[in-house]
Amino acid sequence: MATGAAVPTTFSTLKTWDSSLGFAKNIDFVRVSDMKSMKSSARKRVSIIRNSNPGQDIAELQPASPGSPLLVPRQKYCESLHKPIRRKTSTVMVGNVAIGSEHPIRIQTMTTTDTKDVAGTVEQVMRIADKGADIVRITVQGKKEADACFEIKNTLVQKNYNIPLVADIHFAPSVALRVAECFDKIRVNPGNFADRRAQFETLEYTEEDYQKELEHIEKMRPTTIDTSGSGLWFRVLILVDPWVFTPLVEKCKKYGRAMRIGTNHGSLSDRIMSYYGDSPRGMVESAFEFARICRKLDYHNFVFSMKASNPVIMVQAYRLLVAEMYVQGWDYPLHLGVTEAGEGEDGRMKSAIGIGTLLQDGLGDTIRVSLTEPPEEEIDPCRRLANLGMRASELQKGVEPFEEKHRHYFDFQRRSGQLPVQKEGEEVDYRGALHRDGSVLMSVSLDQLKMPEVLYKSLAAKLIVGMPFKDLATVDSILLRELPPVDDADARLALKRLIDISMGVITPLTEQLTKPLPNAMVLVNLKEISTGAYKLLPQGTRLVVSVRGDEPYEELDILKGVDATMLLHDLPYTEDRISRVHAARRLFEYLSDNSLNFPVIHHIQFPNGIHRDDLVIGAGSDAGALLVDGLGDGLLLEAPDKDFEFIRNTSFNLLQGCRMRNTKTEYVSCPSCGRTLFDLQEVSAQIREKTSHLPGVSIAIMGCIVNGPGEMADADFGYVGGTPGKIDLYVGKTVVKRGIAMEHATNALIDLIKEHGRWVDPPAEE
Repeated sequence: MATGAAVPTTFSTLKTWDSSLGFAKNIDFVRVSDMKSMKSSARKRVSIIRNSNPGQDIAELQPASPGSPLLVPRQKYCESLHKPIRRKTSTVMVGNVAIGSEHPIRIQTMTTTDTKDVAGTVEQVMRIADKGADIVRITVQGKKEADACFEIKNTLVQKNYNIPLVADIHFAPSVALRVAECFDKIRVNPGNFADRRAQFETLEYTEEDYQKELEHIEKMRPTTIDTSGSGLWFRVLILVDPWVFTPLVEKCKKYGRAMRIGTNHGSLSDRIMSYYGDSPRGMVESAFEFARICRKLDYHNFVFSMKASNPVIMVQAYRLLVAEMYVQGWDYPLHLGVTEAGEGEDGRMKSAIGIGTLLQDGLGDTIRVSLTEPPEEEIDPCRRLANLGMRASELQKGVEPFEEKHRHYFDFQRRSGQLPVQKEGEEVDYRGALHRDGSVLMSVSLDQLKMPEVLYKSLAAKLIVGMPFKDLATVDSILLRELPPVDDADARLALKRLIDISMGVITPLTEQLTKPLPNAMVLVNLKEISTGAYKLLPQGTRLVVSVRGDEPYEELDILKGVDATMLLHDLPYTEDRISRVHAARRLFEYLSDNSLNFPVIHHIQFPNGIHRDDLVIGAGSDAGALLVDGLGDGLLLEAPDKDFEFIRNTSFNLLQGCRMRNTKTEYVSCPSCGRTLFDLQEVSAQIREKTSHLPGVSIAIMGCIVNGPGEMADADFGYVGGTPGKIDLYVGKTVVKRGIAMEHATNALIDLIKEHGRWVDPPAEE
């Protein structure tokens, strides 16, 4: 076990000036003292001192990964590591809708109309309600919009629509106070409710400068203490001005309103970012500042959210939030969402990765799928995800308990399997059978071999005089369940040409024994290994081993004596007792415990008739839940009745969504709301049409400034609405051109990409 430390369960109120303490940035008065070494780990204990009496509540911390400066709580982030058990929460009432673990996972979305357009907003809310949403959020940016909210609410009630309404608030505490009189819930963004708009500056203070900065946000006088001669100095601080936020809390209590304390990765304050970095830890601390004030005022009708456009960051932030809530003994519900997910299958995939991963661990009580599409279109994928989460928690499919020591819950550390290396005497190059950034495998039929050039194109290979060559997004290996007859020269020539460009061809043992294909890799299961059947193959044949992940360890032990090129984790889709995610985690734990570094491919065989969205959501939730933890080296998705290109694109989208293999332009695109200063869907389509051929380039398309610059932490270039009809362009978080007329903005963006050497001309159509 990694070196650890321990902190009290109230570690969220201390500020340390020593960055080596990493995670434990906040706590009450503490004393640090060394503990005796226990086996291989030397730990430190941090105990509370209240009135000079040590506290008893101790929470263990450890580095997030070997050598990491980030200390994280070792205790649980979910109810069970072995099966999906829904986390127990309190109930929060939003109007007449209850949110919490004793209730269904609630579905919500957000209007895109101008809030001042009362009739238009009412019509859109009614359409959303008719589609089955439980809650609707409406942007409220100023007094005129707040006044319109009263009309919106009254009109809906008159039309017998009692769906709860949520006010989305940024930068406007006075507006929040006004709208709390009529709406059912207030969403506040801790990054900009009481702080100025982030300038994305790193703030470094002298003691005097820092004190001046805190004058308007400190709740109590700072107390500075030395920790028993250790040289570490701490301050007890609450960094939100209670006189800004307290009136809203009191009004919500008075009117029985709910609240969402909704942190956004893109709009953390400069103060938070300077202390904690642009990180999940900063997101959690930003929300906790507000939650402490709510609790002090005995207000508990609130939920948390930790949204980011990067699903990996989003998952880490929610886990960190829940881990700290367990330490604190808090049980507030969670609103899940991947913000600025984009449109179409890209947006659905990102949401499935982020939301689905958490649902697989029993986390989440209400969800929104943020798409750059009409809000009504968000409801269906949202419902599919909610159904997935409810079903997982009800069935509680899992595996036998096992000790998990190697998975990193709070920071991304990829387990990279050993890629194929060339062996002496091999006639072909197997090194291209897997890709270092994540591999895509596809199942190919005999019928596809009848038209080789069509097959090559469907595998995304380049064709030069009819011959295939690998490209950036070419499939790495194929699975051929049935080999062509030995005398089918044309089909075998097509396969030889694929093998010659270092594309792996995998076929079952029985096929290879009866109709041998030179240089094919052979798929075997554990039984075929244990019986020795694979020894009938020529010596040196490359093996691909299929495993379920829930086998007894004595059966898995046979892997120790096998030289496998890769493993396929293949648990039948119809399995009614075992969870794919938990079985895979168990498998990876076994491999790590035994120093087996085989690459592992997530193999999912979907049934005939599955809906396309269910396939995307299923792949994102099952495989994505593992890839966001760095567990896995690629994908093999099968769906017999689905288009080959759709399966291939879904596979590459999943890898890119998990921040692995980049094969196309990445877009961070907000879903639009009443603040949006242009037609987001139309502009997004225009930009995508002209820039979609730039793999490795990330472009943010933001309707307004609220989340714009900050959310572009993951983007290379940004296109952001500045004023009506005008666009500002960004490089990273820095605005470089302002006030560009809409009609010229897309070309100006392309020019900006060219100026920074990231442009290539689109490929000529074949």
